[in-house]
Amino acid sequence: MQNFDIVIIGAGPGGYVAAIRAAQLGMKVAIIEREHVGGICLNWGCIPTKALLRSAEVKHLIDHASEFGIKVSKSEIDLDAMVKRSRTISGQLATGIRGLLKKNKVTLFEGAAKIEGNKKVTITLKDGKSENVSANHIILATGARARTLPFISQNHPRVWLAKEAMTPTFMPKDLLIVGSGAIGIEFASFYKTLGANVTVVELLEQILPQEDKEISTLAQKAFEKQGMNFMLAASVTDLKATDTNVTATIKTKDGKVETKTYDAVVVAIGIVGNTENLGLEKTKVKVEKGQIIVDAYCQTAEPGVYAIGDVAGAPWLAHKASHEGILCVEKIANLKTHPMARDCIPGCTYSMPQIASIGLTEAKAIEAKRDIKVGRFPFRGNGKAIALGEPDGLVKTIFDAKTGELIGAHMIGAEVTEMIQGFAIAKTLEATEEELIHTIFPHPTLSEMMHESTLDSLGRVIHY
Repeated sequence: MQNFDIVIIGAGPGGYVAAIRAAQLGMKVAIIEREHVGGICLNWGCIPTKALLRSAEVKHLIDHASEFGIKVSKSEIDLDAMVKRSRTISGQLATGIRGLLKKNKVTLFEGAAKIEGNKKVTITLKDGKSENVSANHIILATGARARTLPFISQNHPRVWLAKEAMTPTFMPKDLLIVGSGAIGIEFASFYKTLGANVTVVELLEQILPQEDKEISTLAQKAFEKQGMNFMLAASVTDLKATDTNVTATIKTKDGKVETKTYDAVVVAIGIVGNTENLGLEKTKVKVEKGQIIVDAYCQTAEPGVYAIGDVAGAPWLAHKASHEGILCVEKIANLKTHPMARDCIPGCTYSMPQIASIGLTEAKAIEAKRDIKVGRFPFRGNGKAIALGEPDGLVKTIFDAKTGELIGAHMIGAEVTEMIQGFAIAKTLEATEEELIHTIFPHPTLSEMMHESTLDSLGRVIHY
């Protein structure tokens, strides 16, 4: 039996980052991965979907090239080539993670892991052989999988989860998206840009339910202008798939039942943590609704066992998993660290237009009885946005009226997924609106709208 300081189960963006940080701190580290080094993010999530969305963006630019004084022939999509590029990028990055683990002298086991108690883990390797390891600390970073519904066939070529939606074998003319969270909206944006007729069904009253209502409303208007159709406060109650189509039974907001036929359906209704077959029944680890319960430092109810990333609960984001991995390892190493600050985790949706946010929405701030000041600045008031041909969008900031603390920022428009990091830094540094106002933003940039929105919260906006 090999002995380690830390054994990490799962080599996604939480697990491999935790492994590298532990190695940096001089620990002997093993990481166990049953399927894909790099996890869902690198192989079947964040990265390959962004590669596909970039292809859609290029098509969009070509289709609008005349607006920039450039004449080009009509664009034609090559779906197979788009998918191939996406898969190549994923493979490249996954190979890079293997290199990083090797560089940091992390021992990689490829197989399925199971906790046996007494700080021992049994590994069933891919070749069928078994290996036993032990460690004082075990970190569960097993990620999550797409949630589905009992009446949905998971193996039908026309009923897609995220994995199938990013490796399509045909281009659907009419596409149904079930769920309007970030994943559903990104696929809706991708396929609509390529020419599909897209319908999105959402159980709640607004699309992108986690976002600020004002931003969600603007997003829906933008998507509807592109031709998307939304059915809100509605639910899919049945799907019947054949070789040629999928018939969906949809209960609408007013209680009526409609039956419609589509070429394919994408199911994007959330995820459920991978907690099965880990041997957790031999521990005190608590699992509720498919997620492992942890404290602010990722410690479970079992001493020496921790959980990070998607398996440890929302928000289900790669950067949240990586941050948890680092703070968990540093806590194990008895370094001075901080608890997880969930209100400082930015979220991004890479649709066209992009959406990004951090902290409390306006509704949540009011619900928490915060006395707030809200600032807004539209993209059409920004010179760089107009020059880019991207005049539609909004930057919205929310401050505590008494202290000036930045408590929320919400944006829609071009490149807001890059801009949000400025507000993330501000929140981490506990910046006030006064400090943001005294910050000099470069001109001409989209980031100037962050400054103007802050000024607007005090009635001092300059350019609108």
